[in-house]
Amino acid sequence: MERALAQARQAADMGEVPVGVVLVRNGSVLVEAHNLIETTPDATAHAEMLALREAARLTESWRLDGVTLYVTLEPCPMCAGAMVLGRIDRLVYGAPDPKKGAVDSVYDVLRHPANNHRVAVSSGLLAEPAGQLLREFFAARRARP
Repeated sequence: MERALAQARQAADMGEVPVGVVLVRNGSVLVEAHNLIETTPDATAHAEMLALREAARLTESWRLDGVTLYVTLEPCPMCAGAMVLGRIDRLVYGAPDPKKGAVDSVYDVLRHPANNHRVAVSSGLLAEPAGQLLREFFAARRARP
C-alpha cells in the first residue's frame, strides 16, 4: 500500500485526484498506476482501470487470477465492475469513499450475489494517510480563485 500511496502522490503532483494502485501477483508487483483523468482527458482513466488494462496487456489475458489490487481509495462502480470482470482475487483499499464507493460505502459491487465471481476485500489499510492526501488535495483545489 505504501507504493500505492507513492503513486497517489505522483497523481496529486500532476493535478490529478490522488489515487494510486499497485497490482501484485505471486508476491511480485505486476503494475503500478495513478489517476490520469485530467491529463488524458478520459473519464475512464481511473488508476484501477489503467492498472487492469496494463496487467491484461502484460499477461496477455483479461483473466487476472491470483492478482491482488491495492488502491488508496475505495473503488467506484466502474472500477469495481472491472475487477469482477477481470477476475481479480482480492482488493485491499485504504480510505472509504462515502460519495461513490462501490465496495462498502454506497454499493457492494464486488460481492453482489448475481456475480459469477466474488472478490475478497480488505479495507482500511493506511486509510488515514490516504484520506489525508485526498483531503489536502481537495482543500487546496477549493482554495484556488
